Amino acid sequence: MNHSKKLFTGGILLAFAASLGAGCLAERWGEGGAGSPARAVAPVEGESHLVNVRQLTFEGENAEAYFSGDGRQLVFQSTHGEMKCDQIFVMNLDGSGRRQVSTGKGRTTCSYFSPDGKRIVYASTHLGSPDCPTPPPPPPPYVWRVYEDFDIFSESAKGGDLKRLTDARGYDAEPTYSRDGTRIVFTSARTGDLEIWDMAPDGSDQRQLTDIPGYDGGPFFSPDGKTICFRASRPKGEALEKYRGLLAKGQVEPSRLEIYVMNADGTNIRQVTSNGRANFCPFFHPSGRKLIYATNKHSKDRRKPNFDLFLIDIDSGEEERITHAPDFDGFPMFSPDGTKLVWASNRFNERPGETNVFIADWKD
Repeated sequence: MNHSKKLFTGGILLAFAASLGAGCLAERWGEGGAGSPARAVAPVEGESHLVNVRQLTFEGENAEAYFSGDGRQLVFQSTHGEMKCDQIFVMNLDGSGRRQVSTGKGRTTCSYFSPDGKRIVYASTHLGSPDCPTPPPPPPPYVWRVYEDFDIFSESAKGGDLKRLTDARGYDAEPTYSRDGTRIVFTSARTGDLEIWDMAPDGSDQRQLTDIPGYDGGPFFSPDGKTICFRASRPKGEALEKYRGLLAKGQVEPSRLEIYVMNADGTNIRQVTSNGRANFCPFFHPSGRKLIYATNKHSKDRRKPNFDLFLIDIDSGEEERITHAPDFDGFPMFSPDGTKLVWASNRFNERPGETNVFIADWKD
């Protein structure tokens, strides 16, 4: 799911390192959580599209960083210091001004700015319990937990004014806005399967967009709002029965996911990748004709695959590898003006298992 920062490796995913001490929290995140300034890092050979790469976070588990509509801020999820599970934070593009916007209760995931920057949507389990939910079992096999207490909330970007948008039984998460702000697309298990839905920004007019057995999730709108990209599994036979059995226990095994696109009303679903591996977190290139996504398709060792970012033409299937670091790269997003790329990576870790947020100028 988008909410998982237990990133792919070691068979399927990488379990993050244990939380760090409070002293490190104060030192690295700054007093009051202000954050450390961005740090320029060395370029990686072959990454010709990424110029002026900067590291924005420096400890813990940080991922799913997404731009505000004006391209000046990022909203992301993080577990660091003495935190036991993810909360939602906002920071400037240089890593400064970091502050928490979620309640501090339960587990949160999948945050996204409204286009006007006034509100943030995210999923949280805090209504089920103020405590962190039980983590998934370790691999092998690795599974994502589909926490049924996840609901989608809207929060003022300044903090406060929390509004609940979904209240259906079961998992509701992975919300993102259309560029014009008129719709929110998200993933829900309310029908007994993981499908893509959309709704108005106030939570009204909820509509089911997909209805195919298997996991459909991680949706994002194209720049013109006419198309949605997403990841999906299409299990059949025994694989479908296994999927349904795991889902009944609130679990998904994400070893085989392909990238798809469809019209914004759910029609004309088209498969973009077909490599039988784990492909996820697609996002539209500013042209609307390509997708950037993470995949382990090039990894020779299935027991410890490496994930990198690839750019694929939706119609022709032509691909180009974007990242070449030996560790995980994922959760990419282009800035609204297309001049920058933000993503999460294990590169340059000071401690094993950490994942941090990086940003670069995009050279097309």
